[in-house]
Amino acid sequence: MTLKPIAYSLIGACLISACATGRADAPDLQLVYNAAAQYHLPDRNPVIVIPGILGSRLVDRPTGDLVWGAFTAEAADPQKPAGARLVALPITGAERLRDLRDEVAPVGVLDRVRLRIGFLPIELRAYAQILSTLGAGGYRDEQLGLSGVDYGPGHFTCFQFAYDWRRDNAENAQLLGEFIRARQIYVAERYRSDYGLEIDPKTIKFDLVAHSMGGLIARYFLMYGEQSLDDGAPELTWAGAEMVERAILVGAPNHGSSVALQQLVDGADVGKPILPFYPPALLGTFPSVYQLLPRGRHLPAVWDGDLGRPIEDLYDPKVWRAAGWGLADAAQEKVLADLLPEVEDAAERRRLALGFQEKALARARDFAAALDRPAPAPAGLDL
Repeated sequence: MTLKPIAYSLIGACLISACATGRADAPDLQLVYNAAAQYHLPDRNPVIVIPGILGSRLVDRPTGDLVWGAFTAEAADPQKPAGARLVALPITGAERLRDLRDEVAPVGVLDRVRLRIGFLPIELRAYAQILSTLGAGGYRDEQLGLSGVDYGPGHFTCFQFAYDWRRDNAENAQLLGEFIRARQIYVAERYRSDYGLEIDPKTIKFDLVAHSMGGLIARYFLMYGEQSLDDGAPELTWAGAEMVERAILVGAPNHGSSVALQQLVDGADVGKPILPFYPPALLGTFPSVYQLLPRGRHLPAVWDGDLGRPIEDLYDPKVWRAAGWGLADAAQEKVLADLLPEVEDAAERRRLALGFQEKALARARDFAAALDRPAPAPAGLDL
């Protein structure tokens, strides 16, 4: 699943959830959840929720401005130059993708999406349902609270892994490893303080609930731990499985998605004219979207719907340049000018954009190869 389907399904799911919470025949949540919500002993694994692409709220740290998480006046508008620069990742200033950084940071899983249609503010539930059910990070959902769910004191065994979903998935898998190690220490300390149990943090295992692209991050972490792709193909170690007992993947695009290609070429329309349009050159600054490109091992992408004309290699930058796709599209010059105001020469802007596109495609090829490697799950991992 990629940008456009997620935007629509996210809003659709929110509307369904909002309707469901108001029904007279709602389940007895106190009966369903109270016992599980208050049970924290070591024989029950802590849970980590990993959202998909678009599933973490992003803010600009210096200003506190919201980059992703609402479609309101105070949020970054990708159709304005300043807003586009906030939403896009830098494409100049470093050789490695991991070194191309801005001041945008994740600040939590996107539990709700705020919209404004005319003068009418609307708040839609996104990951609120699963977060409130699991009690992620001590999250307290108002509707569940009103329904009588008692999370008990010190609920601490469910956590949200928020991440910058624009960035390289292998990089975010490394951050997931750091996140889990920190929570191992935290949970061990709580077992000691709350129950008098002395447990080695390294022996604490987690269960993962990963949605959409979060499933790809989880799979990479399980197979390769915190290895980078910067130095070539990683060694298959299943190092991440040493910290995880069970992984539930929900809608993971393990074979890629044709919509990723479509939106890198055409941009993402999340609801024009009410909601903003994300142009292809802007989306082309996100390494993660290239890593959602469809694989050719089942049905290859084809030219103009002609099954007799397959696209030989979607990771070949020459294909993108010849077709004028994404950052290689001459019609995206105005967007590039907005993203690179310090670069006055249009030819230089294009050179920089094509250089970034080549790096992003190469990283996507390496990421796909790592995930597509035949590798049965080791004993002790329920995947």
